[in-house]
Amino acid sequence: MFYAPLYESIIDGYKAELYVKSTVNLQRRNQILKFMPTMFRTKRQVREYVMETYSDLHFTAPDIYNQKVQAAIGTSSKLWELDGRLPDYFHINVYAPVLLNDKLMSPLAPGAPKFYTYHLDSVSGDGHNRLYRISFKPRNENYQLVEGYLTVTEGVWSIREMSFVSRSEMFRLRNHITMGNVGADDEFLPVNYLLNAKLRFLGNVAYADYNAVLRYKSIREKDPVRLKRRKRKQSRYDLTDSYIIRTDSNAYRHDTAYFNNLRMLPLTPREQQLYRSYYQRQDTLQQPSMNRQRVTEWWGQVGDALISRNTIDMSKMGSIRFSPLINPFLLSYSRSNGFAYRQDFRYTLLFTGDRMLHIRPRVGYNFTHREFYWSVNGSFDYWPRKRASLHIDMGNGNRIYSSDVLNDLKNLPDTTRFDFSQLHLDYFRDLYLKVRHSWEMTNGLTLDVGISMHRRSAINPVKLVPITSSGSDNPDTPSTPDTPIPPLNPGFTDKIRTTYVSFAPRVRLTWNPGQYYYMEGDRKINMHARYPGISIDWERGVKGVFGSQGKYERIELDAQYSLSMGSLRKIHMRLGGGAFTNQEEMYFVDFANFTRSNLPVGWNDEIGGTFQLLRRQWYNSSHKYVRGHFVYDSPFLLVSRLPFLNKATRFVLSERLYLNALVMPLLEPSVEVGYGIGTNIFDFGVFAGFANNKFKEVGCTFTFELFNR
Repeated sequence: MFYAPLYESIIDGYKAELYVKSTVNLQRRNQILKFMPTMFRTKRQVREYVMETYSDLHFTAPDIYNQKVQAAIGTSSKLWELDGRLPDYFHINVYAPVLLNDKLMSPLAPGAPKFYTYHLDSVSGDGHNRLYRISFKPRNENYQLVEGYLTVTEGVWSIREMSFVSRSEMFRLRNHITMGNVGADDEFLPVNYLLNAKLRFLGNVAYADYNAVLRYKSIREKDPVRLKRRKRKQSRYDLTDSYIIRTDSNAYRHDTAYFNNLRMLPLTPREQQLYRSYYQRQDTLQQPSMNRQRVTEWWGQVGDALISRNTIDMSKMGSIRFSPLINPFLLSYSRSNGFAYRQDFRYTLLFTGDRMLHIRPRVGYNFTHREFYWSVNGSFDYWPRKRASLHIDMGNGNRIYSSDVLNDLKNLPDTTRFDFSQLHLDYFRDLYLKVRHSWEMTNGLTLDVGISMHRRSAINPVKLVPITSSGSDNPDTPSTPDTPIPPLNPGFTDKIRTTYVSFAPRVRLTWNPGQYYYMEGDRKINMHARYPGISIDWERGVKGVFGSQGKYERIELDAQYSLSMGSLRKIHMRLGGGAFTNQEEMYFVDFANFTRSNLPVGWNDEIGGTFQLLRRQWYNSSHKYVRGHFVYDSPFLLVSRLPFLNKATRFVLSERLYLNALVMPLLEPSVEVGYGIGTNIFDFGVFAGFANNKFKEVGCTFTFELFNR
């Protein structure tokens, strides 16, 4: 543990060839196996498969891996990647405090003895070749802790081999890693992986064995002199050297003769037999009739669309990508929002110079409020090196509530002559169009300039129902259909409108100091930032432009920061505020940052910046607000430490504590305290709400995450 931090960062980079050979045995299967989104397409009456890939692997410290597949061959349609997590098992730094891209806590991590027990199994060798085999086991069952052993060499205390078992709801995986020899260039790097996977899913049982070999072409250890020279040449935040352009899977080489020259491990007799059987099936397969073949292909395409994320490549016309039509992740529930469902699409077209056109339609439905939503977001990156692009967004936003319309009418003459409960001017649809231009003036500093237009129309028809002339001023007194509407004051009729149009120029300035990035050709790709990000958003409504009927001014400030605490722990913080001023005949308060989506959002969306219990009317009821959010994220917080829940808590991948506070008129303050758990299948949170220093209610939120972690 003392040497692990040194050996973790001793390698600055390498280039290697990676060969992976895998065999899959479907021991027991049923029709449900076809509906796993990441499962390769199996063949009827075929239970065993063999697959091989050859890749170029490029690593740059601290933990950036880029794998480019050059060739693939096998008896299946593609390599089974175990829900997309397979590459992580071949990109492991055994000295790092976390494994598998921050999914597992290493037994060598600082503070790991709180969660692991250790045992010296054996001592072998003598002199400088003495080896110690040390086993480790979790104190409590948890899917983010591993069980296994490692072997270390005395004196240098570097690892010769490491074996660990990880689990999830569907998989049990054992990964055995063999490291280079003491004194060799690859002493601190893996040279071989043996991965055994077992799947159990709704009556299906499958076994997969992966054997990976790395052959290093170049290894670069850290050199302080070279690092200083490189920093003088480029920005410290430029990680371009760590990335290369990835190869399209359509460019893989699939011919057998070519792959025979790349194979690093000989085929076993059983694997040779699987290949012979595969080629015999290909030669003797009876071609079905044309109509039957078309029907089979059509149903296959329908099945893929229902359960898999799809990309349709239209050659020079671009590509269309859409999420599965049947996907439980797209369904969510919360106390204040009810049940909702969404579907996303994406169209992409690449031009010369890495210029790119994106069009992202989205549709969704909220079952609780019975509301249909749609939006189309388009962008054209015409100067990708400076992240300069044009954006057009249109759609129907959240239905907006405004009591200001009725309040303003009640202050006018003639108001005592009508029943305001029948007027129906408090709930409006919102149709919007937003056009903006964004430009990153310098690294981390982005300027957005554009316009925002809204057309808000009353959902229910306006009814001018006069109070009866019987002398009663009680609004509840019914009127008769024949009751004539008395002459009205012109100022009163001018105020009664069912449609309100607004037009507003908008400016947004965002600063993310310490912005890390890399260049992919002429395209600048931003990553995480080192320091908190700050934004200021200003908008001013102009009267009389494109039929706009009112004016206003809006300003908002927002700051966000995520801080890693080590051992898979993180803190997320957000602070913001805003105000509407100078409003004239514009009764709608619609903030840019303080808003609520009526469609499903996942565990990481908004990073705790959402009020779970706040009714949606509150988002549009005040002309100013101040809010703050604090989230503590840890896999070993409360539930995972309870021994009597040991079996159940192994499914918990992360736990969160929430603290949300909101200050606005009539809510001084509104506070939410919550606790949430995240698993591979679902996310769940329970919240307690307080308003005006009094307890208000308890609610929960629930989102499916199956096949999405």
